[in-house]
Formats: sequence, structure tokens, C-alpha cells
Amino acid sequence: MSPLRFVLDTNVLLSALLFHAGSVSWLRLAWQREIIRPLASKETTTELLRVLAYPKFRLSDAEREDLLGDYLPWCEVIAVRYTMKIPECRDPCDRPFLALALAAKADALVSGDKDLLALAKEFVVPIMTPRALQDRLYERDFKAMAEICRP
Repeated sequence: MSPLRFVLDTNVLLSALLFHAGSVSWLRLAWQREIIRPLASKETTTELLRVLAYPKFRLSDAEREDLLGDYLPWCEVIAVRYTMKIPECRDPCDRPFLALALAAKADALVSGDKDLLALAKEFVVPIMTPRALQDRLYERDFKAMAEICRP
């Protein structure tokens, strides 16, 4: 079964990378076991690098490199051209994620951001929460998901 392709917004991605016992920590194993394939663009990767450098995370250069090494090798990189029509959104930092989802014809954009979730009805690519993604993946392959989501 080929992996489903998803855009993960920065907050979801940070939670998966930084919080090993968090509610979305299962995502890391999902992409490493090729249950999902994260999608990335130059702009979304630049945003991830910028946020990982925030002082509040207190990450050394080596720690940031390790986190990127746990993510980037599993990504499908998409070149995004900004000639597509993207819906207006309150936060301009959300636009690259919408553009990537559209350009890649992603299976969904995964976010907990209320501004992005509010666009779900008008955007051609589904926008869902991490929990909705987890439910969808359980429906698709219960056995594989049960292995990575063990308590």
C-alpha cells in the first residue's frame, strides 16, 4: 500500500518532533514506516528552520540537525509556483502550506490551527486535525497504526 501524502503545518510537525510522548508523537513513526509521506516545499522547510531556532526551544545546532534528519529524508519535496489561486487567510504564514497542498495535490493538509481549519469547506484539498488523520489512517490500515500507536 503506497503512503498517503500530507502537508503537516509547522505546529503539528514541531509537536511530532519535539514531544516524544505528545498527542501527535505517532506521526514520526508513521512517516518513518512509510504509512504517510510528508510533503515539503522550500517555503515550508524555511519556516520549520526558522521556528526550530526559537530561543524557547533551546536547541543546539546539532539538535536541530538531528530533528531535521528525523524528518526531511522521508519528505517528498514539491516545487510550488505561486500562480495558483489560494483562499485568503488571516495569517499570511499559512499561505505556503495551502499552496503546497494545492501544488502537490495532497491527500490533506493537517493542522490544529483554527484559521486553517476554518478554510476546510472552501479549499479543494481536505484540511483536517491530527486526530482526524489518525482516525483515517486507522480505517485504512488498522494493524500498522496499532503498532505505532501502542500505549
